[in-house]
Amino acid sequence: MSKIAAIKPLGQRIWLDNLSRGLLQSGALQKLLDDDAIAGVTSNPAIFYKAISSDPLYTGDLAELKKQNLSAERRYELLVVPDVQAACDLNLPQYRASEGLDGYVSLEVSPFLANDTQGTIDAAHRLWAEVNRPNAMIKVPATQAGVLAFEQLIADGINVNITLMFSLKHTDDVLTAYIRGLETRRAAGLPIDHVRAVASVFLSRVDVLLDKQLDAIGTPEALALRGKAAIAFVKVAYQHYKQLFNGTRFKALKAAGAHPQRLLWASTGTKNPAYRDTMYVEELIGADTVNTVPDATLDAFRDHGVAQSKLDTGIEEAVLVLGQLRKLGFDFNRVGEQLQQEGLKLFDEAFEKLLKLTE
Repeated sequence: MSKIAAIKPLGQRIWLDNLSRGLLQSGALQKLLDDDAIAGVTSNPAIFYKAISSDPLYTGDLAELKKQNLSAERRYELLVVPDVQAACDLNLPQYRASEGLDGYVSLEVSPFLANDTQGTIDAAHRLWAEVNRPNAMIKVPATQAGVLAFEQLIADGINVNITLMFSLKHTDDVLTAYIRGLETRRAAGLPIDHVRAVASVFLSRVDVLLDKQLDAIGTPEALALRGKAAIAFVKVAYQHYKQLFNGTRFKALKAAGAHPQRLLWASTGTKNPAYRDTMYVEELIGADTVNTVPDATLDAFRDHGVAQSKLDTGIEEAVLVLGQLRKLGFDFNRVGEQLQQEGLKLFDEAFEKLLKLTE
C-alpha cells in the first residue's frame, strides 16, 4: 500500500487538486486512483489556465471554437466540461461502490459571480445540467452571496463544493446553511439522501499572512506561533463540525437519509520552505474529511509522508494557540475576510488570463 493510500483507512479521502486532458488521456489520473486511492478531483481557473496554455491536447478544439461566434467564457466551458465529464466517468466506479461517498469532480462557476447570488445559482444549475453526472460538484465561493446561493443549491439537490473559507465564522455559516438547505428540501417532500457537499477550508494562506505579522511583532511569544495558526484553526473547526453533525438538529435529517457535509482542506501545499512539506496533510488526517492535494505535495507524501490520525489530537493546544494569537491582537474574522477577498482577486485574475486564451 502506498503512503497516500494508507490515509483512506483512517477515514479521510485524498482528492487531486489538478485536472487536464493530459492527465486523463495518458492514464496518469487512473494510476493515481489505482495506486494511491485518490478519491476525487478538484479544479479551478488557475488549474485550467495552466492546462489549456500548456497542454497541446487543447489546441485543435480551441482553434475550432474560435471560429464560432461564442463568448470567451462559453468557449472555455465547452473546452473543460468534457474533461470534467471524463474525470467523473473515471471516478464513477468508486462513486457507486462507496454509495456516493467517493469519486467527485469539482467545476467552478465564474469567479466574477462571487457577489451575485442569483447569478451563481443560475450558473450552477446550467453547469450541473451540462456536466450531467451524479458525481459532479459545482464550486461556489463562501462569500455572503455565495453562501445564500449554496443553501438554495442544496435545496435544489445539487452537489456543491463551497470554497474560499478562512475562518471559524466561514465554516459555521456554511455548515448551518447546508443544514437549512436540506431542511428546505425535506420540507418540500424531496429526497435528500443523494445530496453531497464539501466545505473547502484554505490553510497555507492563513499562515503566510499571519507569519508576516508575527515576524513584524518580533517577540519570542509571537515568533513561537509561526506556522501554527492554520492547523490550530482547522482543529477547532473540526470540533465545531462534529458537534453540529452529531447534534439534535441534524439527527432528523440523518434519519431521513441525509449525509453530513464534509470539511475539505485546501491550499495544502506548504509555501514556507522552513516547514515540513507535508505538514498540512500529516497534521490534519481525521475521519469524515477530505484533503485536496496538489501534485508536488502528493509526491512529497508518497516519498516520506506519515499516515496517522492526528486531527482529533492536540485540541487544547490548538485552543491555546488561537487564544495567544487573539492576545496579540489578531481578529480572525477580519483576517478571514481579508484572505477571502485576496483569494477572490487571485481567482478573478486567473479567470481573466484564462478567458484571454479563448478570446
